[in-house]
Amino acid sequence: MEISAAGRLEVRITAADVGKRVSVRSLIERDAPGEKFTDTVGVLTSWDNGVLLITRKSGENVRIAESALVAGKTVPSAPARRRGPAASYEELARVAARAWRPVESERLGEWELRAASGFTRRANSVLPLGAPGVPLDEALDAVRRWYGERGLPAYVQTATGAEGTQELLCAELERRGWVREVTAELWAGPLAPIADRGDPAGVVLSREADDAWLARYQRKGVSEVALRVLQGGPSVWFASVPGATESGPLAAIGRCVVDGRWAGFAAVEVDPELRRRGLATAVMAALARRALDEGASAAWLQVEAENAGARALYAPMGLAAHHAYHHYREPDTDGHHHRAADADSHHHRAADADSNHHQRPDADGNHRPPDADGTGR
Repeated sequence: MEISAAGRLEVRITAADVGKRVSVRSLIERDAPGEKFTDTVGVLTSWDNGVLLITRKSGENVRIAESALVAGKTVPSAPARRRGPAASYEELARVAARAWRPVESERLGEWELRAASGFTRRANSVLPLGAPGVPLDEALDAVRRWYGERGLPAYVQTATGAEGTQELLCAELERRGWVREVTAELWAGPLAPIADRGDPAGVVLSREADDAWLARYQRKGVSEVALRVLQGGPSVWFASVPGATESGPLAAIGRCVVDGRWAGFAAVEVDPELRRRGLATAVMAALARRALDEGASAAWLQVEAENAGARALYAPMGLAAHHAYHHYREPDTDGHHHRAADADSHHHRAADADSNHHQRPDADGNHRPPDADGTGR
């Protein structure tokens, strides 16, 4: 907190600091004995009508009455990473996008509109890495028209919590009634510890997802479009662990995309009857070793924000959260309900559908909770 020469806490932020990262202390119980305070760190996204809106790294919005402020100051835009590969949000966002390519895309200024017949939100959402070249309302109208022509709801993918992320855009979308449906985190770290953590013996690597791999992949069927997304990317590898019999289902699978110095992991699945045997760790180790052979040195993957089990698995591997990302859905203005999402291509099972106007893209479920021994499903 900011302390004056006289030893008093001071508020040294104003509405002119909107868009900057701030740290504030505010009073939460004015009449309680000993008065209680709370500290909030994040991006100041608005200061209107006596209320501050601060967006934390996770994307959570905190509203603070101006009258409750005790102290405040601007702070550096993002803390330096103490370990692992240095990377900007834009670099990782582009790497993640290349690892999960849509079948159709179109530019709107520096925004990319992406579509893949509803297979996953990430392949069916706008990636706004810069300005759209037109006023925001005009850009959002164009986005809604583009997705509407394809029978899809409009989604915008945003990020929070790192230098160059889009806290202000999140706030503008929410003011316009766009609804945040999914929040996940992109984790990054060095690749070598993943390669060293498991025994890859018995893991088979292939350039294509065959029928056995797709049968283990936890979805309600995989369409031609979905297969194009799964097999798209700079250098894609699929891992398989054979089951107990040659003709039986696979014991485990995984997917990795190598792109320059980065290796991205996804779709790690283990037969429920064979969990707690280190199979997921072995799959990731085999994929990591192949990525090292291709010159990669850093790893990334995506984890749902509430997935404590996955965090427990990946933290010992040297991975840590880099930023959070979110999918905002267009406001429902026609009285129809969008169909509930199927599970994403990564690690969540498919959800039931509940119907009507648009086809909703699959949920970006990402990495599932690991087994009790920390191996992951």
